Amino acid sequence: MLHRILLSTALVVLSVAPVFAATSALVVGVDAYPHEVSLDGAVKDARDVAQALKAANVGTIRQFINEQATKDAIRSAWSELVAGAARGDTIVFTYAGHGAQVPELVAGSEDDGLDEFLELPGFDRSRAEETGKEIIVDNELNAWFAEAEAKAIQVLFVSDSCFSGGMNRSISGKTRLAPIVRAKVPPPSEEALEGAKEAELSSVTILAASLESQPTPEVVIGGEPRGALSWSFARALEGAADRDGDGRISRIELEDYVFSNVKLQSEALQVPNFTPQLPRSDKEIVLSLPRSATIGATATGEARTRLKSPREMGWTGKLALSVAGAAPPLNNLGGNGVPYRWDAATGVFYTPNGDVAGEHIAPEMLQGAVDKFILVDFLKTLAAQSPGSVSLAPLKDIYAAGDRLNFKAAQGDYANMLVFNLANTGEAQLLDAQIAGSGSHPFQLQGLEVVKPFGADHLVVISTNTPIDAIAAAFTNSKLDAAALLRLLETRLEGSDSTVAIQPLYTRERGQ
Repeated sequence: MLHRILLSTALVVLSVAPVFAATSALVVGVDAYPHEVSLDGAVKDARDVAQALKAANVGTIRQFINEQATKDAIRSAWSELVAGAARGDTIVFTYAGHGAQVPELVAGSEDDGLDEFLELPGFDRSRAEETGKEIIVDNELNAWFAEAEAKAIQVLFVSDSCFSGGMNRSISGKTRLAPIVRAKVPPPSEEALEGAKEAELSSVTILAASLESQPTPEVVIGGEPRGALSWSFARALEGAADRDGDGRISRIELEDYVFSNVKLQSEALQVPNFTPQLPRSDKEIVLSLPRSATIGATATGEARTRLKSPREMGWTGKLALSVAGAAPPLNNLGGNGVPYRWDAATGVFYTPNGDVAGEHIAPEMLQGAVDKFILVDFLKTLAAQSPGSVSLAPLKDIYAAGDRLNFKAAQGDYANMLVFNLANTGEAQLLDAQIAGSGSHPFQLQGLEVVKPFGADHLVVISTNTPIDAIAAAFTNSKLDAAALLRLLETRLEGSDSTVAIQPLYTRERGQ
């Protein structure tokens, strides 16, 4: 029961900021490409990030949407932000839109012989020489960032785009990947030449939303096409990444939060990646946001761990579903946005992203599939507030029948841990329950084999200081379905001190 996809997107961090240093931001989002396939979620991403920055009391925010996003305008805004920032300040630069590649403009500057670039709406590959000014090449970005580093300004660059790769899971949405440009483009700019000379900036850190060899898709979050990195970054800015509630987001806090939530919200289509792999120090700070201290802490100053009600966060307890053919009467349907789909003729149940969530879902099984994904959405809303950590090996975008894998979850410092699987049939299967006083231990599944039925399973780990005895007993005493499990969890986890981790597992028949 596994099946998957991954992608590429970058985030760059410069230097260590003092507590509550001034922050400014440059936000770019492009959906409308007159000469390229347009996107659906990049503008939503940009506006979401800008709103989160504004709510965090970030000072100057320069925003460029669609046709406003010209290279001259972006370059001018960058220069103004650098000029207005002082030593130790932070500039946040986020981009959501198409990324692409072109044969390297400065010979020998790229290991793979290709320059990556951000594609602005004025670029037309059929007139590459005339419109080549409307791209921002990676070497140019190096030169821009070097200007900031020369003033000891911290830079956080989040690029929700991608440059190359292939995928094994089908998706119904779009990828932020434009074709490689083979046509002749103008010679490299002076900035590109300067940027190519730059050694690796000693204070630069890159967070990729996924591996560079894989494309970044637009995935459905809250019923809308979005970029998983931008969505997760916006929630991090709101304070969700600030675990200790001190108003500063460390490299470790940001890494833990974004890794978990990009995987969670993309249904494991993306695996984020930091470069360098390890923080420069345990105290490395990437962003100071004074307001996040009031969001991430209690009145007594303790780090916030209590989970808000998913209903307060927008979860409705309903699922949008499109049916091809005749279906039995179903409960808990509704909602807006991109729907799940069920084909009565084939019995295939599809996610909003276009993945196969379940095969051979008969009419009498359909309610179980609906209830399962209502529960998954509930758990995702909790996990977005307080994500746990799990690992799966080997890591693949999709698993075939007969593959074996290992799943691990650390018990941590919580009193109780509940581990269960939500099968693609909708059945909830208890895997482990560790109750206070019973002796905690890391949980692991070794040599788990992929077998029928294929589709999407979700391994869930809940670590909590709330008693779970009654939940464990319900699993033991009867066959627990997703709807019944939701009722048990909803009354116990809201307001609790807990973390939630979800590992989606997509599977298929070998050879498909």
